[in-house]
Amino acid sequence: MALMDFIKKQFIDVIHWTEEGDGTLAWRYPMQDFEIQYGAQLTVRESQMAVFVNEGKVADVFGPGLYKLTTQTLPVLTNLQNWDKLFESPFKSDVYFFSTRLQLDRKWGTPNPITIRDKDFGMVRMRAFGIYSYKIADPGKFYREISGTRDSYPVDDLDGQLRNLVVATMSDLFGESGVPFIDMAANQVEFGRAMQEKLLPVFERYGLELDAFAVQNVSLPEELQKVLDTKIGMNIIGDMGRYTQYQTANAIPLAAQNEGGLAGIGAGVGAGLAVGQTMAQSMTQALQPGAAPAAPATPAAPAAPAVAAAAGVSADEVVATLEKLHALVGKGILTQAEFDAKKAELLGKLS
Repeated sequence: MALMDFIKKQFIDVIHWTEEGDGTLAWRYPMQDFEIQYGAQLTVRESQMAVFVNEGKVADVFGPGLYKLTTQTLPVLTNLQNWDKLFESPFKSDVYFFSTRLQLDRKWGTPNPITIRDKDFGMVRMRAFGIYSYKIADPGKFYREISGTRDSYPVDDLDGQLRNLVVATMSDLFGESGVPFIDMAANQVEFGRAMQEKLLPVFERYGLELDAFAVQNVSLPEELQKVLDTKIGMNIIGDMGRYTQYQTANAIPLAAQNEGGLAGIGAGVGAGLAVGQTMAQSMTQALQPGAAPAAPATPAAPAAPAVAAAAGVSADEVVATLEKLHALVGKGILTQAEFDAKKAELLGKLS
């Protein structure tokens, strides 16, 4: 009885792989000193493939299904072994299972900034990161190029190699695209598609199929981002005249709370608008090629000039001032009577 048990242990009748958790791309069936029984059953589940390897050479490949192992179902192995068609003895062969499930949410990113030529900023250093997904499409090629004779091959062992390939390809793509950095964020979907096309043959070389690729973020190092923020701020300011008017209007609530109270609002508004106009003219002259230096500003006349300062105010500026004053009425800072008086005063200067 013990002898029969020993003999039975030498032969394998059922070969299959039940994946436990995620993270394994390839797994070798534990053969030890056992032999495969002729007519044994091979079970390959959905999202798996099995490969028979004979003396280091890939032989037969099986997709999902239930197989009875005979010379008919193992044609390549039969040819390699020079088996007769009636051969029915146990045989030895390495059997590897490969997971063909999608490997999702694989992350990529630039460990260090990469340098590209930019239309707006010249040479810039930038960072980028995103995700991609892939699966094994050709287990024979994957065995020859990647996993080899290892007992198992985890996903994590492949991540570093793929990530480096992605970053190298991305550097070439961003450099060749000619898209300014400012516009890259708006073109991330297009970059993702272009990257996927460039990477398809790279992944195919290893027996892999790239399923999806996404660029999630493109950014500059912190010091360059500050420069970009400054440039964007200047573009937003644009017309210095309008900017000064906006700043002056925002200062009205503060003037109303000062010791001079409402009496100083008219003077403050008039003076602010006059200063704004002077700044706008100076900036315009300074930005014109070959412009002569602006003449020094004549000192403003003292106080009472709430009326005189307002004399040079345009209708648009008066309307903007009145809108701000009306907002103060809504907040209870000005009374309706005070607003009406100031309104009459400002409108009188336009007649």
